[in-house]
Amino acid sequence: MTLFDDDDLTLNDFLGGRVRLWQPRGGYRAGVDPILLAACVPAKQGQSVLELGCGAGAAVLSLMARVPGLQAVGVELQAPYADLARRNAVENAARLEVIQADLTAMPSDLKQRQFDHVIANPPYYRVGAHSPSVDQGRSVALGGDTPLDLWFDAAAKRLAPKGSLHMIQKADRLPEMLTSCSGRLGSIEVVPLSARSGRKTELVILRAKKGGRAAFQLHAPLILHAGERHEKDGESYTPHVSSVLRDGAALACFPDR
Repeated sequence: MTLFDDDDLTLNDFLGGRVRLWQPRGGYRAGVDPILLAACVPAKQGQSVLELGCGAGAAVLSLMARVPGLQAVGVELQAPYADLARRNAVENAARLEVIQADLTAMPSDLKQRQFDHVIANPPYYRVGAHSPSVDQGRSVALGGDTPLDLWFDAAAKRLAPKGSLHMIQKADRLPEMLTSCSGRLGSIEVVPLSARSGRKTELVILRAKKGGRAAFQLHAPLILHAGERHEKDGESYTPHVSSVLRDGAALACFPDR
C-alpha cells in the first residue's frame, strides 16, 4: 500500500469535535466501536497507554482527549495508517508516539517498556470469514491473519504489574478471548454490547488485569439505542451512550472492584 493522498481522505469529527480524524474515503473508517473502547478505560493523568493496532488513531486519541497528560503509544502494522495516525496526532495536538510494526515483532526498545493500560480493537473476522474488499487496508483491518492469542500475548508482555487490558471484539469470539487470557491475565470482566433491549449481543468489551486474581464477572449488557426498534430518522442512542459519543464522557460499564 502507498501512503494516502489528500484527495483520498476526509476529515471527520468525533466526540463532538474534540477529536478530528483524517480517514480514507474508501478504506477502513472508524465507527463507534473504538470510541466505546476508549471510553471504558479508567486511565488517569500521567499514566501510560499502548494501543495495539491503532489504525488512524481513533481510540487512543479519544482516550487522550478525555484524559489529558497520558503517555501514549500506538502500534500499527500498515504503514499508510500509521502515517495517518501521526498526522492525526498533529491535527489534535496530541503527544502520541506511533510505531509502524507487527505486534508479534515489536522494536526492541518498545519491548523494554511497560504500560498501565493496553487497548486493542483486533480484526473482528478470521481471514476469509468476511466479505472481500477491494481496499487492502480495509481487508486487513476486518480480517487479520494474527490469531487473537498473539494479541493477548503482546498485551500481557507490555503491561505493567496490575495493568489492565481492554479489548472490543465480536461476541462469538469470547471463548477464544477467555482461553487466550489463561496463564497471562486475570480478574476478567466482560460487558456485552447490545444494539437494543431484547436484541442479541453482537460485541463484547473484555477487561483483564496482569496479576489479577479476582473472580470472573459477566456484567449486565450495555444497551446502545433507546427503544425496541428504529422508528424515526436520526440517531437513537441512549442518553448515557450519547454523552460518551458526543461529549467524551467515560463509559460506566465496569463497576469498581
